[in-house]
Amino acid sequence: MYLPDHQLTLEPLRADHADALRTFELENRRYFASWIWDRGDEYFANFAAGLDARLAEQEAGICRFHVLVDDAGAVAGRVNLVDLEHGRAELGYRIAEKWAGKGLATAAVRAVVQIAAADYGLTALWAGASDHNVASQTVLTRAGFRPIGVSSTDLGPGKKYELSLEGV
Repeated sequence: MYLPDHQLTLEPLRADHADALRTFELENRRYFASWIWDRGDEYFANFAAGLDARLAEQEAGICRFHVLVDDAGAVAGRVNLVDLEHGRAELGYRIAEKWAGKGLATAAVRAVVQIAAADYGLTALWAGASDHNVASQTVLTRAGFRPIGVSSTDLGPGKKYELSLEGV
């Protein structure tokens, strides 16, 4: 799905995204760690095996992983749906630091919401965001999610959000 305002394409994760995805994660590691838990050195040491495992989960229909890529194939972000079960899934996303504050996260989440309903047949999504990460809470609210309770994250207390996909 093309996001014209950002000149990026939202694509299902594929094996040929490996190098660009690894670069994205490495270049933004410190930035991501300021908002969410750090993946750790082992993630990068075993990157190829981890990607293979994610692709196997996707093939099995357990999860749906997406990347935002530019014309040159560089990854600007990722939006994932994990633990698809009983018509529901958990939403998670990461946007590169250089794209922060430009509306990309909201646009990408809205696009995945449409895909989740139309292509994956999901009926609801949920997500959590730390109170430390107000920007992520704002993205969820702008994308139509509503707070339904509190959650605990690695960075402290947060909120749990839900979105019904009925009628999307």
